[in-house]
Amino acid sequence: MLKLVQKFLLINKYSDIKNEFKDLFLSHPNYPSLFAITDSLDLLSVENAAVRVSKEQIENLPSNFLAYFKEELALVERAKNFVRIDTIKKGSQKISYDNFLLDWNGVIVAIEPNHVVEKESFKNEYKNVKYYIPLFLLVLSSFFYNSYTLFSSVFLGTSILGLIISVFIVQEKLGFKNNMISKFCNLTTNTSCDTVLSFEFLNNKWFSFSDLPLLFFSSSLLAILIRPLEAVVFIGFLSLLAIPVIVTSIWIQKFEIQKWCVMCLAVSLLIFVQSVLWFASDLFTLSFTVENVFPFLFAIVLLGSSWLILKPIMKGVLNSNNNVKELRKFKRNFSLLNFLSKKVPHPDGFEELKGLNFGNKNANIKLSIIVSPSCAHCDKTFQESFDLVLRYPEKIYLNVLFNINPENIENTFKIVVERLLTINRSTPGKTVEAISDWHIKKLGIKKWLKKWHTEPVNMLINQEIQKQYDWCSNNGFNYTPVKIVNDKLFPNEYDINELKYFLNDFVEEVEVLEKIA
Repeated sequence: MLKLVQKFLLINKYSDIKNEFKDLFLSHPNYPSLFAITDSLDLLSVENAAVRVSKEQIENLPSNFLAYFKEELALVERAKNFVRIDTIKKGSQKISYDNFLLDWNGVIVAIEPNHVVEKESFKNEYKNVKYYIPLFLLVLSSFFYNSYTLFSSVFLGTSILGLIISVFIVQEKLGFKNNMISKFCNLTTNTSCDTVLSFEFLNNKWFSFSDLPLLFFSSSLLAILIRPLEAVVFIGFLSLLAIPVIVTSIWIQKFEIQKWCVMCLAVSLLIFVQSVLWFASDLFTLSFTVENVFPFLFAIVLLGSSWLILKPIMKGVLNSNNNVKELRKFKRNFSLLNFLSKKVPHPDGFEELKGLNFGNKNANIKLSIIVSPSCAHCDKTFQESFDLVLRYPEKIYLNVLFNINPENIENTFKIVVERLLTINRSTPGKTVEAISDWHIKKLGIKKWLKKWHTEPVNMLINQEIQKQYDWCSNNGFNYTPVKIVNDKLFPNEYDINELKYFLNDFVEEVEVLEKIA
């Protein structure tokens, strides 16, 4: 299901958010429901609609959409004379409009295409190229210090190509998905690298089938870079010995698994090419010496032992990421958030407090934060809160209050609050810049006071600071930051930026309460 939605996003030019969608979707408490899809799209500010339409309106629907076809989620792309259906079980297939309408239940999920298409830079498009620079430098150094024949150059090229494919195979096996490779591995309904690589017969405790090409080609490459003319003799011989393994692999894919691993076949082809070249060359008649065998044995021992150490670490990272997703799914349960949220002990007078306000006053979600200019944690709370307002301006209304004793003349930060409230009162258009300079840019008190000169502090400002301080004291808030969402204390177990996961839940809660009232 995830791959279908990500493909849906790519078609509509949302490639920049597909990974963020993955994290939100997999950690959603209602995964893998239709609501989990639409809710995750809402969090990413992607205009979407999940509706039931009459089948007669098929020609008025968008050119692509998600739909339930034969009780399975499918990506549907409309053409003039046919419909292309893409499902997890059967892959891509073309069917007539009549056949589609017969098994479609009328439910669709449509999104607004991204009309603001950013030109991706060469750096973003090929950001992984930097990882190949060390390899390029090693090859260049080897050409400088060693002599290469056409034969050894071909072996070098096939080893480099084999290593790159082997890295992709290991990534696919461990779960570090690459979108381009995933597409390549699932070209048809008969291809699935993941199914082949997960086959139990091909794996054991120490090494799996996916490790063998990586170790072989990496060791071959290192051996060739050290002694190109000598190393190819033994590498070609090993390629020939690997033919039975290749045949066994193809037999298992054809008859046991009945799925093809495209990358495995590519690796098999490269090894076969090396064996044929070796067998057809004069090297076939050469006997093995220490000079021929040592470079490869040195490389396989070095890289094999390194891989035994590195592989568990990579698996640990992947397992940790999966555990984080499961914990995030648990944490995103709105019932749990409600359970942990406590009522403000003495809310009377809260509505009369006049702080710094941002966002839509009519929003269903009223977020209030009580901060202090001397509080380091308040910087993060304000930035996360302000980011939420910028991202969801119609859904969140932010009210910034202060907890500082106006009678404490030794508090050098008192003047910051006075000036912020003065600026908000006299020139409200500069409030955002002033508070951002303090909590986000962190100018420091000297630079900030120098930049933000104000008129003398009005008595009303001092009275307001006192009112906010007294209200906090009455509720026992002798700390900052305090986070309040719709008259309830936002739990300390959550960061304020996690409020985005519950926007629709809060909106529904407010609407229910309004109906009851």
